Amino acid sequence: MNKVEIQNKFKDKSFGKILFDEPMKDHTTFKIGGPADVMIIPTTEEELINSVKFCRDNNIDYFIMGNGSNLLVRDGGIRGVVIKVQEGYNNIKVNGNIIYCEAGALLSTVSKVALKHSLKNFEFASGIPGTIGGAITMNAGAYSGEMKDVVKKVRVLDKNNEIKEYSNEEMNFRYRNSRVGDEGLIVLSVELELEPGEYSEIDETIRDLTHRRTSKQPLDLPSGGSTFKRPEGYFAGKLIEDAGLRGLRYGGAGVSEKHCGFVVNLDNATCKDVTHLISVIQKVVNDKFGVKLETEIKLIGED
Repeated sequence: MNKVEIQNKFKDKSFGKILFDEPMKDHTTFKIGGPADVMIIPTTEEELINSVKFCRDNNIDYFIMGNGSNLLVRDGGIRGVVIKVQEGYNNIKVNGNIIYCEAGALLSTVSKVALKHSLKNFEFASGIPGTIGGAITMNAGAYSGEMKDVVKKVRVLDKNNEIKEYSNEEMNFRYRNSRVGDEGLIVLSVELELEPGEYSEIDETIRDLTHRRTSKQPLDLPSGGSTFKRPEGYFAGKLIEDAGLRGLRYGGAGVSEKHCGFVVNLDNATCKDVTHLISVIQKVVNDKFGVKLETEIKLIGED
């Protein structure tokens, strides 16, 4: 099925907001990426499920994304459909120490809600620029906290179009991975179980983490967040710095001067600029220290 045929199939559908030939650079924090043939932005769980079922029933390739904060899209864009679970499907409700979140809720927003209700243990996620759905998928974490520490249960759509509910233990959370990735599940909603705390202490912790993040990370430049996973026994940024690669550039992409663990978009970088620079970093670090750096960002799309 070619692009026009795919687009025609969605012209009369009510799955939420539907966009055609939508530049992915406008939907990723890297600000890189060619157009998606079709982008769907659902506003309800029903629209999300129906859009997925429609793609599956019609053998149309689809990709589920959140805020695009750890996504690098190739310059040729994405064939088929991108279903963006974020701005339309992001309700949050609080019941005692339980926070219910739809998959598109931003972690930063959930953190503010937790603070407002004096609920602690979610401070670590306050500065992660992703959605709850994406965070569950990769067991996102920072500053010694991870999603596995706060999740009570997760509702998902499985490959058979069945809605399942899994407990924390059943999610198989581990470093930057979970059952979602293992089985190709789609996160619909999440229940977080937090603890009552003191508003002032929670607020102070968030402020401290925000200061640490802004002072050490290149948040003023487009990037996909931390580019590499932490290799066992090492820190990726320290290895890259010790390899003499601070500030290394290729095309419009560069190793951040502020934190070497970040590859940043300095000047209208292309995906090829970024992937070439990443390969150079991996080779030099492996040659010098015998350590293989694995990327944390997800690369999708066509050249």
